[in-house]
Amino acid sequence: MAISLSKGQKISLTKEGGSGLNRVAVGLGWGKKKGFLGMKKDVDLDASCILYSGGKEPVDAVWFGQLRSNDGSIAHTGDDRGGGGSDQDPNEVITVDLQSVPTQISSIIFVVNSYSGETFKGIPFAFCNVVDAASNKEIARYNLQTDGGSHQGFIIAKVYRHEGEWKFHAIGEQCSGQQRTIRDIEPQARNFA
Repeated sequence: MAISLSKGQKISLTKEGGSGLNRVAVGLGWGKKKGFLGMKKDVDLDASCILYSGGKEPVDAVWFGQLRSNDGSIAHTGDDRGGGGSDQDPNEVITVDLQSVPTQISSIIFVVNSYSGETFKGIPFAFCNVVDAASNKEIARYNLQTDGGSHQGFIIAKVYRHEGEWKFHAIGEQCSGQQRTIRDIEPQARNFA
């Protein structure tokens, strides 16, 4: 049974996923946006991640324009331009091979931004989940509070090293300003590295 997380909660991936946990898949799912007269419409959200050194310097990024980290330890499933998945299945997934992440990387920050420039207002749900990529067993899930805001980006979560083990932090913070690309969101993501 997956752990249901709230904003700000942290878990040990090693403890919750088992000592044999080697690869995790971090997924982001969202529903179609409510439009004029209740009609649903597509919205192009983009899940990405930024790899940070211990000094909070960005080292690499994985996003729809670069589907694999330079070292090959992180891979993105690709861009979902329409969205509107079920409330159980993620639209975009980023898989992390925990054993292959270079030792100089201390944290991986997962973000989502609105490439089309629309706000999250009217998006009925959005969630993040963490799955053991080998067994496909969901370890944890949390719902983002997206609807009603005029923001265009979120700092979703962080996977990080702490005292020799990998942990997961459900962040769920809104980003201010225009958030159309990973470059736009990186300065705010760095605050959580």
